Amino acid sequence: MTVIEARSVTKRFHHHTVLDNVNLSVSKGETVCLLGPSGAGKSTLLRCLNLLEPLDAGAVFLEGDLLGFREQRGHLHELSKSRLARQRRHIGMVFQHFNLFPHMTVLENIIEAPVGVLKQPKTAAKKHALELLDLVGLSDKVHEYPASLSGGQQQRVAIARSLAMRPKVMLFDEPTSALDPELVSEVLEAMKTLAVEGMTMIVVTHEMGFAREVADRVVFMADGAVVEEGPAREMLANPKVDRTKDFLARVL
Repeated sequence: MTVIEARSVTKRFHHHTVLDNVNLSVSKGETVCLLGPSGAGKSTLLRCLNLLEPLDAGAVFLEGDLLGFREQRGHLHELSKSRLARQRRHIGMVFQHFNLFPHMTVLENIIEAPVGVLKQPKTAAKKHALELLDLVGLSDKVHEYPASLSGGQQQRVAIARSLAMRPKVMLFDEPTSALDPELVSEVLEAMKTLAVEGMTMIVVTHEMGFAREVADRVVFMADGAVVEEGPAREMLANPKVDRTKDFLARVL
């Protein structure tokens, strides 16, 4: 089953085309890594997938439902902000920076949205939060504040916070790029666990080892377009397109 799909997505900033007719389909339980040079449009594509950036053309579908619009009598009508927010709940996103609430404990950070937005009972939200903290290896940090955590620990809390909304797909925008090198592995291990658990994920990353080991599929982007895609290990070992070969020769 296709969970999330971009159809002919185009995005422009002023007169610069950042995404040019991009198509991407991700199936349930699949891990897809987006690779490519800076400026390829990878992060913009993630932001378009949950409509943090409005599209100039094309459409995004979540489990077959059009995001951001409703169709009536053959015409598309933009959804209200509240209805769009309800759709976005199903798409978790983890950014380069953690953006945890500094005045809240780890547990409070995780249950804030489920209780405040989803109106979950606090007891149920806490139970789920503790399960998620165990999943990301932070069950001993429940009552700590963000300032007392390392960058890698804060990013793992951010992952747990996104998972607390029970999303259908998780988007990761270079989640390790702001971390010191020695902290990268602990975040990647948490993401590997999610992949094993069957979470549908799209990951923008420069971590080639993670892409090779964990991704089901790799999508290489350049100049706002998908250049090549295929099974991760096969494509990383034997790319077909010269542009992909040049890129991988520099980073592998």
